[in-house]
Formats: sequence, structure tokens, C-alpha cells
Amino acid sequence: MLTSTRGRRGRAAAATLLVSATLFLTACGEQRATGRAAAVTFPGSSPSSAGASPYVEPGAGDGAPHYRENNGYRLPADMSPASAEDAQKEAGRIEPVLKQLWEAKSWGPENVRAALLKLGYQEERTGPKGERLGGTLIVREMPSRFVTDHYVRPEGAQVGLRVHDDACVTAFIQKTNYQVTTNGPYPEHGCIEPPAGH
Repeated sequence: MLTSTRGRRGRAAAATLLVSATLFLTACGEQRATGRAAAVTFPGSSPSSAGASPYVEPGAGDGAPHYRENNGYRLPADMSPASAEDAQKEAGRIEPVLKQLWEAKSWGPENVRAALLKLGYQEERTGPKGERLGGTLIVREMPSRFVTDHYVRPEGAQVGLRVHDDACVTAFIQKTNYQVTTNGPYPEHGCIEPPAGH
């Protein structure tokens, strides 16, 4: 009789262990909060947002954890309201010039630079240590892009205009389109958006 009780207890324990393991494994990856923890929310999420990661930072472009940390060099500084207004005025002067150049299929850096200098801007000059010596306008080639198995530099030009220390007009013009925007300066690249990392 003892053997049969032990056998039943052993089988019952094994069955309990199997059910517990099955429940544990099927819940893998799910987060369940109970009690006070259930009321905790994270910035940028809501208690009802199913599947939202608690690790997403506010303002994260693609929702990835550490987005701002990993892409800090590509995030422009904030502009004051007055500087933003001034930048918008300058963008309004630049946009028709780029539109005219684009319609004339004249998007090379030399042509863009010459047209924008006619608006009264001066080219930005820098010293040997990168310090700004004057001028506000930068026009340069489009950055190269990796296509299939090599880098290609598309036709066109990038434009950066420093309106104030905290305000820029950033633009590009190329065969397919052109765009003019306003933003604060980028930490290491001034008024021209830095290329994406790897």
C-alpha cells in the first residue's frame, strides 16, 4: 500500500511540475503585472497600450530602446520661438530659389551656391580648429550612399544656413526633389544633418 501511495504522489508531483513548466513556457515573453505594479506606466506609454515596450524613450524616432542615446548626433538642438520664426522667414526666401533651380534641372552645388549668394548670404568660414570665423551659408555635394556593393554620390546639393546660434535652415536639392526645413543645429555638424551611422 505504501508503494502505491508513493507512486501516486510521485505521479501527482510530476504532473504538477509538468503543468507548471508548461504554463511558465507559454507565458515566456509576456509581462504580467499584479497589484500595485499593474498601475505603473512608463513615459510614452499608457496602461492600455498592448505590446508597448516599457523601455521606449519619449520622442524615440523608431521606438527603439536608447534611440536618443544612439542617435544623439542626428538630433537637432531646440530653437527658441523667436529664432524659429526668423528661420522660417529665411526658409521662405530659399525655397523659391531652390524650386526655380530644380525646375531648370540645375542642382549642382556651384549653381546652388551662386544663386543663394545672390540673396545676400555669405559663405561660412572656419578656422584651423573648426571655429566659425564668419558667414552663415554652407553648400556642398550630397552625401554618398551605399548601393548594392559600392558607394554612389547622387547629383545635387545640401544647404545649411545658420540663422542664429540656435536656428538653421537645412535644405537639399537633387534630381528627384528638393526640400527646405528649419531646425536647431546638430551637435557636431552645425546646420547640415549628419549622415546616418551603420
